[in-house]
Amino acid sequence: MSRKWSDLTRGQRRVVVAAGIVQTALAAWAWTDLARRPADRVNGPKAVWAAVIAVNFAGPIAYRRWGRRPTSTGTTTP
Repeated sequence: MSRKWSDLTRGQRRVVVAAGIVQTALAAWAWTDLARRPADRVNGPKAVWAAVIAVNFAGPIAYRRWGRRPTSTGTTTP
């Protein structure tokens, strides 16, 4: 059974909007990072990760966890 926006309470609407904002922010961060990161610092093809990022919350989280290789900053910690 699908519900219409008008069927939701004010609190439920706020949750939906907040979740949408978080999802959009995660995806924007991931796509920006992917675009700026050199291909040799990405695990696998960039085009595949770009598509994976589009998958709800799971895509950007998966990219953060498994898609990125650490960047070498040239500094070492003591």
